[in-house]
Amino acid sequence: MDFRVSEEQAAFAEVVRGFAERHLREGAVERAHTVGFPWDVAKLMAQQGLFGIMLPEEDGGQGGTAMDAVLAMEQIAAVCPRSADVLQAGNFGAFRTLAEYASPYQKDRFFKPLLNGEAVAAVGMSEPEAGSALTDLTTRCTPDGDGFRLNGQKVFTTNSAEANVFVVYCRFGPGVGGIGSVLVERGQEGFRLGQPSLYMNDEEWCALYFEDVYIPKEMVLLGPGGFKKQIGGFNVERLGNTTRALALGEYCFDQAREHAMQRSQFGRKLMDFQGLQWKFAEMRVALDAARLLLYRAAVNAGRGLPDAQEVALAKYACNQAGWLASNESMQVMGGMGYSKDLLIEYCVRRTRGWMIAGGSLEMMRNRIAEGVFGQSFSQRPPR
Repeated sequence: MDFRVSEEQAAFAEVVRGFAERHLREGAVERAHTVGFPWDVAKLMAQQGLFGIMLPEEDGGQGGTAMDAVLAMEQIAAVCPRSADVLQAGNFGAFRTLAEYASPYQKDRFFKPLLNGEAVAAVGMSEPEAGSALTDLTTRCTPDGDGFRLNGQKVFTTNSAEANVFVVYCRFGPGVGGIGSVLVERGQEGFRLGQPSLYMNDEEWCALYFEDVYIPKEMVLLGPGGFKKQIGGFNVERLGNTTRALALGEYCFDQAREHAMQRSQFGRKLMDFQGLQWKFAEMRVALDAARLLLYRAAVNAGRGLPDAQEVALAKYACNQAGWLASNESMQVMGGMGYSKDLLIEYCVRRTRGWMIAGGSLEMMRNRIAEGVFGQSFSQRPPR
């Protein structure tokens, strides 16, 4: 078993790192603390061919693998943590689900601006009464002539303040089998955004309100029975969440390690104190172990969708490793780590959020247990 990336992948990672050093290092701190999607970064990445890494070449993508996208994410985050979110949007996010299931008409309508960094897609999943219990969603699509009418509400939608197109999970009929998804464009009649709310990650998200929004049949992404396919696509988004959590933890580890090698107290370098040595040892073990689970999920996905169990294991491990490394790095760096002059505190806030977003750690534990025992376990009370 070879744990090394291929020469081609190593060369690709080096190219991405060079791009990040040239274009993203300067302004990284300011970028992290600026509300709004970094459109300038999106256009730079598009020009560099960093969007649609997993998308087939015939659809305008790079024809690469999930592992290629993971390597690119690690290199971007190592230089500019905020810019990793832009790479997420152009590879792992709602765009990836759209890329997997879109019709030729939908591809022709949306892919070009998304790949050019001129637009961003968002996914509307969570509702006020349907978060982890996503199958309880009530946003409904009812037939109307040749199309449908969409009514309902969504919350906690990343990039909602700037997105141009939304993949909206909705109900065409009862039960899990009645759930599918439609595409809604910004500005459509009956679709409005709520007032932006500022979250701990310095991002603004808006509630989405749908009031008799007309959905032509051409804008149905997945009809009734599409829920499992949608979650399959969403596992790619989880892979991006997982990679960023790990990458930001690694970023903090590197910053704290350099600090410990330079900073002196009581006449000794910080790295000479055993208490801090143990912190770095624990961080290193957690980060390396989590990376192996992440790489396994990415390599086994190839150019397709990753295995749900492997993604759950990777997300659980990487979320915790990223949080441990960023939080402990802040402790090592003391007041400097707590300051907004550096990005340690930003990474602490971001890694904490990913333990909730994209499937909470509790839900990942449930999914892992299902894999262990080979059966589903309902979280609902007995009837």
